[in-house]
This record gives sequence, structure tokens and C-alpha cells, in this order.
Amino acid sequence: MKKKEKSDENSSMLNELLERQNEAKVVRKVVAIISVSIFLIAIVLFGGGYLYIHSALKPVDPDSKEEIKVEIPIGSGITNISQILEDNGIIKDARLFKYYVKFKNESGFMAGEYVMTPAMTLPQIVNSLKTGKVMQKAVFKMTIPEGKKLTEIAEIIAKSTNDKPEAILATLNDRTFIETLQAQYPDLLTNEILDPQIKYPLEGYLFPATYPFYRKDPTIEEIIHVMLTKTKSVVDEYRIEMEEKQLTVHQLLTMASLIEEEATEKVDRDQISSVFYNRIDAKMPLQTDPTVLYAKGEHQEKVYYSDLEIDDPYNTYIHPGLTPGPIANAGISSIKAALEPADTDFLYFLATPGGDVLFSKTLAEHNEKKAEHIK
Repeated sequence: MKKKEKSDENSSMLNELLERQNEAKVVRKVVAIISVSIFLIAIVLFGGGYLYIHSALKPVDPDSKEEIKVEIPIGSGITNISQILEDNGIIKDARLFKYYVKFKNESGFMAGEYVMTPAMTLPQIVNSLKTGKVMQKAVFKMTIPEGKKLTEIAEIIAKSTNDKPEAILATLNDRTFIETLQAQYPDLLTNEILDPQIKYPLEGYLFPATYPFYRKDPTIEEIIHVMLTKTKSVVDEYRIEMEEKQLTVHQLLTMASLIEEEATEKVDRDQISSVFYNRIDAKMPLQTDPTVLYAKGEHQEKVYYSDLEIDDPYNTYIHPGLTPGPIANAGISSIKAALEPADTDFLYFLATPGGDVLFSKTLAEHNEKKAEHIK
């Protein structure tokens, strides 16, 4: 009896071992099938992706003779341009065109109304956009220089339109108009511009550039729309840097405007920027003269000691930190300086009559330079 039990036990163990071996074979077979499947899928995806990209980089229709009018609005960034081209059937894929442009490091695309065909290659499209081969010439151009205040921009607009500067400024300050613009540019015109202390909500938001217009009498709304679109395209290029520096659009344009107003052609703006940031870190008032003049609302060649006592939110001799908002528009160089200040220990700077800017680490050093250069 015991012999039989032992035999049965051995037989059971043998069966169990065989069963485990069979299971292992099945598992290995399943794993092999899955691995091969994944490999094949990867090949298909890679191959399909390669074929798609290869196809997307070719003309939409090499044999097409169709001419398509394509309008590129002023201030359009590469994302907008790519989508416009895809929507008009000039390219196959907006994202791939955008990556192509960035890979080739292309820039300087011009606004206007173009005649394009689906037979154009990507290099031909890029070249056309860079050389500005448009269908019609601008009726007039409006140049907004750097460092201009909104009141001055209103006067420039008035010279190209039938409106008076006062009427233009009233429109630019109209609450309903501002809220309409906010709805169109929510990432640009935040509620920070509605701070009661701000003199002009759109101050600093109309980018300095030369704007071509293709109608003789565009409305104020159309003009401002074109300028804000340009500002948005510029600001959007620096979103990552803004996040790294923890700056809002409003803070960026405000700091850039202070740099713009203090800078001369001979100075590195990043050093002026460093002084402002160093003073903020040291909890010192910025004490920059252009903010005093902005607070006064008057143009004068010199700032007097009595002016420094003006009780106004924009007076950085009295109120620490940034002004409530920009005091003028700022160009690319000042925006970059606001994002990338130089690494210095400077706390003071002095603009000489000759246009040079002298930097100092201490008040004593600053006063010495002031006594030497300012008579």
C-alpha cells in the first residue's frame, strides 16, 4: 500500500512538472508574440510617420496652376502663419511647417496679401514670405518709435487719420472698448491694466514698429487691433522666459518701459536692468527720473528737486517697486534686458550730457561721478 502511494505521489509530481513546463512554453510563446507585435507596430508607426512627414514636406499639388490669395495679418507669428497657409491649402500640415521654419532658423516674415499656389515648395513659400512679394502696396505706413507714450502715439495716429488726438485718446481709454480688446487678447490684456492707479490702460501695449495699412481710412479699432496683434506676437516669443523669471506680461512691459526711458544708444540696457532689479532686491526705491515726469504729465528737459516730492503712484522716488504700469512702449532690446539683466552689484547709474551712462556700486561713488559730470 505504501509502495502504491509513493508511486502515485511521484506520478503527481511528474504531471505537475510537465504542466509547469507547458505553461512556461505558453508564456514564452505569448511574450514572443507580443514582442514581435510591438516591434512590427513600431516599424509601421515609424514608417508611417516617416512617409507622412516626407509627404507633408512636399508641395500639396505639384501640378496645380491655381492661384490663391493668402492674407497674412500684421503681427502674425509663425503659429498663425502656418495655420493660415494650411487653411488655404498651400501646405499640408501647419505643425510640420512651423517645425521646418524653426529648424531652418527662418524669420522676418512680412505681412500682406500674397498670391500662392499649392505647387509651391516649402523653400519657395518661406522665400516669398521673407521678401514680401504681395499683391498690393500699402496705401500708407505708420511708424511708432520706441519710447513713445500713449498721448504721443495718439498724435501719430491722428496725422494718418481724420481723427483728433483727443478723440483717439478718449477711445483708447473707453472702458467698453478696453473690455472688448481684453476679450480678443485675454493673455495679453489682463485685469492688471484696469488698476485704478493706472493712467492709461493701453500704455506700453502698442508695440513700436512700422505698420503698413492697405486701406486709406482704417478705423481706430482696426489700427489698435493691428498694433496689439504685433505686441502679442512679440510677447508670446518670451513666455518661457517670463515664467522662469516669474513675471506677468504687465510687469514685463512695465520694467521694459523703465529701461527704455532710461537707456541711450551708448548703453547696455541689461546693466540698467540689473540696477533696477538690484534695488528691488535691496528694497530700495528705483528713483528713476522718467517716472517723475510721467507722474507730472508734462514734458521738461530737467527734473527738479521739488518734482521728486510729487505724491503720485508713478513717482518711484516716493513709492517702492515698479510703477502701476508702463510709462511708454518698449522695443525688443529693452524687453530682452528686462528678462535677462546683467549680473552686477550696481545700485546707481548716471546719464551724462554726452549720452554715456556711468554705473556705481555705492552712493559715495555715484555722487563723485555726479559732481564730475553734471554741472
